[in-house]
Parts: sequence; C-alpha cells; structure tokens
Amino acid sequence: MLSNLNILITNDDGLGAKGLLELVSVMRPYGHLTIVAPKRPQSGMSVAVSLGATLMSFKTVHEEEGETWSYLDATPASCVKYALDKIFPDRKCDVVISGINHGTNAATATNYSGTLGAAEEAAINGIPAFGVSLCEFDDEPDFSNVKKYFPAIFEKIMSNLPQRKGISYNINFPPPYVPIKGVRVCHQGMGYWIEELEPWNGSIPEEGIEEGEKMFVMRGKFVDATPEEDRLADHHAVKDGYVSIAPQTFIRTDFVEEDRLNGFMNADF
Repeated sequence: MLSNLNILITNDDGLGAKGLLELVSVMRPYGHLTIVAPKRPQSGMSVAVSLGATLMSFKTVHEEEGETWSYLDATPASCVKYALDKIFPDRKCDVVISGINHGTNAATATNYSGTLGAAEEAAINGIPAFGVSLCEFDDEPDFSNVKKYFPAIFEKIMSNLPQRKGISYNINFPPPYVPIKGVRVCHQGMGYWIEELEPWNGSIPEEGIEEGEKMFVMRGKFVDATPEEDRLADHHAVKDGYVSIAPQTFIRTDFVEEDRLNGFMNADF
C-alpha cells in the first residue's frame, strides 16, 4: 500500500462540505494531508484564478499530526496555486486530489467544473491529480461507494504513473442507489445545456437590485450529443453503472485541425 505521500486536498464546495470530509477520511492512510479549500462554494469556476489586485484571505483552522486544514477565500485553482507557492515552495507535493464533488462532472460539465479546475492547475505544475465526483445532488449524499472503491483506483494509478507530466484523472461515480458494475476507462462525452436561465422568484439578496434589473438562476436541461452506441463516453459509463476514469490534459490544441490548417494556411500570401 502507498504511504508517506505529501497530499494536497481541495474542492469547489468549500471547507465544510461533506464530500471533502469524506475524502480526507479516505486519504489519511496514504500520508500527510494538507487541506486548502475555498472559504465558500466555488462551483463552476473551472480553472479560473483570482488575479491582480483581488485580495484573498487565508486561515489555518485546524492542525493535528499528519493533517492541516486551511481555507483560502478564492477559486479552487487559486487554492492549488497558494498551496504550491506558500506551503510546497519546493514543489514537494506528490499528488493533488479535488472533491468529492456533490454532482457529476462528466461530459461537458468537465469544462465548467471547479473541482476539475483545481486538478488541472496541479497538472499544469507537473503534479498528478484526481478530480473525484459523485453523480448525486442530494444535500446529504451517501459517499460510501466512493469510500469503498476509490482507494483501489488511486493506488493502481499512482503505482503506474506515466513518465509524461500534465495529466489529471476525472473520476465519476454513479448515484449511490446504482449498484457498481466495475470501472471503465473513458473519454469525455459531448453535450450541451438548453433553457439554462430561469427567472428567480425567490427572496431578493440583502443588497437588493437596481431598478429594471431581473433576477435569474442557472439550471437547464442537458442535451446528449454523444452517439448512443458510445458507451465509453464518461457520462454513458456512469449511467450504465460504472465508475468512469477519463484521463485529461490541459493542452487545448486540436492536433487534427492543426494538421488540416497546415495544408493551406502556411502558403505564401
């Protein structure tokens, strides 16, 4: 079993999220844990960072042997940046784990996820990273399947890391009431949302609204753009009862399109 690792843990649901508490309990046997999580929920932030003159408050709230808990009032990716700069200045962090997210981060949710943004920031810095999510939106989700199956996934990948840097692993678990059939290595599925913005009829924020403003909340309906027969798309695998593992890289270049453009764009004008 792996041990004595320097592990950085974060999330996008905030320091008090149940998923973070459960993830810490899973990771304790593997080494020293440094938890730096957002002070408040930061879902949907992707790899956004707090730049320029944006002030970020940091506080360590709990320390015990092998474990330190802190928050940063900033995005998940900023939490990773802070930890690597201030806590691991020599980059002696063995792995970054972000989660456990309350809700799926499969398919194009990948592009928006703050959970995965933190993992991507780690990958940019050459550190292996895991984003862990549970397809369940209940306020009190049951993380028992994650606790049961994630350790074996983590150990197998960490014991067989590639020589290439810049890779993170997007791991999605089916809802708690779905029996786990196994694990599938997948690719990111495709899809998009429609009817995303709904008028808000609830309470008005304390700061109020300006005259003429309208309030909206983002929800929407997911349109699956992945062929039905593609059962190795991550969201299809989760729907079929499998834990999906989608390896990802932060490089955004479309190499097929690069080759195509080279066929006609590099000619002299």
